[in-house]
Amino acid sequence: MPREASVFYFSEETHLLEVQFDYLVFNNQVGFLKDIQTTFEEIKKQAYLNSRLVIVCQNSFWKPAIKLAEFLGFKGKSLEQTWLGFNDLQNFLGLAGFEVIKRGEGILCPFYFPLVSGLLNRFLVHLPLLRRLGLAQVIVARPQGLTNQEDKQSMASIIIPARNEQGNIEVAVQRLLNFPAPFEIIFVEGHSKDDTLQEIKRVQKKYPKVVIKVLGQDGVGKGDAVRKGFEYAMGEVLMILDADLTMPPEELPKFYWALVNNKADFINGSRLVYPLQKHSMQFLNVLGNKFFGAMFSWLLGQKIKDTLCGTKVLWKKDYEAIKKGRTFFGDFDPFGDFDLLFGASKLNLKIIDLPIRYQERTYGQTNIQRFKHGWLLLKMVLFAMRKIKFI
Repeated sequence: MPREASVFYFSEETHLLEVQFDYLVFNNQVGFLKDIQTTFEEIKKQAYLNSRLVIVCQNSFWKPAIKLAEFLGFKGKSLEQTWLGFNDLQNFLGLAGFEVIKRGEGILCPFYFPLVSGLLNRFLVHLPLLRRLGLAQVIVARPQGLTNQEDKQSMASIIIPARNEQGNIEVAVQRLLNFPAPFEIIFVEGHSKDDTLQEIKRVQKKYPKVVIKVLGQDGVGKGDAVRKGFEYAMGEVLMILDADLTMPPEELPKFYWALVNNKADFINGSRLVYPLQKHSMQFLNVLGNKFFGAMFSWLLGQKIKDTLCGTKVLWKKDYEAIKKGRTFFGDFDPFGDFDLLFGASKLNLKIIDLPIRYQERTYGQTNIQRFKHGWLLLKMVLFAMRKIKFI
């Protein structure tokens, strides 16, 4: 079970304590530090892989208005501080060995006006362009350059949901034989109309030196299959591979090394960087994927180019934390992609895109229903806006 996070609020005494922290919160204090870089450097000595800095400070855009309000007597005089823009904070953090995971803004109207201030501060401040004018800046950062040598040989559990994929089963196993770390393959068969289940069992017997598990899906949808595979996984690293093999299995080591070398906490495949192979993705699907990528980048505060790529990799311990907090968003995502992305963002995990060369399917037909599933995805985006942005 995930342990309770240790949260400290910064003070001159707190950052000198010889104790590791999960979260260290600066609440409008950074601008009053005498030496910001040195303070961050000292704090990093107490950080570990999962430590996070949360910085809340005033947006330097508002400095003239605040100074004018003080001059006219509408606001009390405040102590002299260093006014920091986002780029300034990012630079200080980078110099001290931290990287920004995500940022947000709040408070477009600092005074109360019936209806107006609520509209501005709850809704409009989160919209593109206007959000850069928010009085409050919120930044979440994590330490760079920290790795755990024990993670370098972590076992990987490769989850392959398979429905009507008989012709791809053995090919998938063959193309994973050179995986560079201990691994297991978990096929989750989803009520196929062809002989997918029998083929998985045949391949399991043919490759006795490969750890291959065969599970039958209880519910429906890829998300349900992935969650069942995760429950039976023995590895510390959880990996999803679509059985259609449109994501080349030979690319999986890139995801593994990106995770264990701490490039990010959550590795998300992106099909929209390299040129697409002919017939691999229809034009409307490309537009839809780009739209949802832009929406989720805005929703989660992290740049995500391709939310619906089937390949996603994360630590099992982080998945357990996502699972524990699933009730916050609800269990209604049949694909599983949004469930994982929402959960990872809520935990302040760093998400990074890993570009792949998307291939045309060579066997079977897609299980995606473009318009039906597109409408469902749009409803999930609207739901997430209420839970994440417009709270």
